Amino acid sequence: MAELNGQPADPDALAILALTNYGHFTSMRVDDQRVRGLSHHLERLARDCAAVFGADLDPDLVRRYVRQAAADRSGASVVRVTIFDPGIDLGHPSKANTPNILVTARPAPALPLPPLRVKTIRYERDAPAIKHTGLFGSLHTRRAAQLDGYDDALFTTPDGRISEGPTWNVGFINDDDVIWPEASVLPGVTMALLQHHTPHTTAPITPADTQHLHAAFATNTSIGVRALSAIDETPLPPEHPQLARLRDTYLTIPGEPL
Repeated sequence: MAELNGQPADPDALAILALTNYGHFTSMRVDDQRVRGLSHHLERLARDCAAVFGADLDPDLVRRYVRQAAADRSGASVVRVTIFDPGIDLGHPSKANTPNILVTARPAPALPLPPLRVKTIRYERDAPAIKHTGLFGSLHTRRAAQLDGYDDALFTTPDGRISEGPTWNVGFINDDDVIWPEASVLPGVTMALLQHHTPHTTAPITPADTQHLHAAFATNTSIGVRALSAIDETPLPPEHPQLARLRDTYLTIPGEPL
């Protein structure tokens, strides 16, 4: 399913998005026409639209398109809202200032998902505070990690600190304390919800530090709270009690109606 501005998407417009890959997006899990953190998703889209296109975005219009896209789908779904300008010119991206709203949907995975084994790779996304469509670097690191026998990558900064995963934020547990890495990362909606509902701290964390921590997890709107069972060669317990509490906390956050 793909709808552009509330209508079946024009293949020519989608080709422009594929060929230029200039835009931004958010993905949200829809359960019974409700979305945890919906207002955060809409705020992100408006904020990133100003940064990427220098234009305003109508959050009520986005909400209507998402509601329309999710109306005919049974069960939980992941709805992605991508903002791009079909009239963009590769030679003059400064003139791309007419954002269009592309909505796509797919079935949501059942939660919880199995733990991940991740490999640290030095990488920092372009404009890390923006959830943009430039996914080549992130997916390239994921591919490299998988070819080395891991499930996914975990980014480290040039000075050796852990930051985030290719499509998720990462958190750590020491005893029962929740620690988020101090680094330039995408401000994830699920991370923000967990931070709002759970005591936490922020600190610089290196791969060597993980040998002394008690658990770790990945988090985004599609996966909720997903345990990490290993970082490089360091095993981590995927059944730490705090992981279960975080998972339950996330699942009990009420969704906002579309």
